[in-house]
Amino acid sequence: MIKCNRGQVSFEYLLIFTISLIILIVFTMPLINQTMATTFDVSESLDVKDDLSKIALSINSVYGEGQGARQTVSINAVKPFRVDVAESYLSCNLKLKDNKNKLIKVPCKSNLKSSSIYLDKGVNSVVVEWPVGSENMLIH
Repeated sequence: MIKCNRGQVSFEYLLIFTISLIILIVFTMPLINQTMATTFDVSESLDVKDDLSKIALSINSVYGEGQGARQTVSINAVKPFRVDVAESYLSCNLKLKDNKNKLIKVPCKSNLKSSSIYLDKGVNSVVVEWPVGSENMLIH
């Protein structure tokens, strides 16, 4: 009688393939998690910069129109953050996934006093106005 060893060879190939796949997963999963965290950080940074740019555009517009001008901007924030307002820029300190902070700045031209506004997660309305007879613009 002749014995057939094909079943054992198939099992050995299956075992080698399974072990190789496990080793591949163990080494690539941390890299994938790190890459995803970095991608989310970049996406959040771009979203916040876009929101700051919208506010800066309305500030520049009101400043250019002069006293009596008013604009409302609708901001859909993905997470709550604080916008620091200065005379020549808007900024936001964003906390990243690796617990580092990133300062995002957007230039604008205004006569706003230094202040801060808080935007909640979801839709926010930001009003920029320069009341008639007032030296400074207001943002709220």
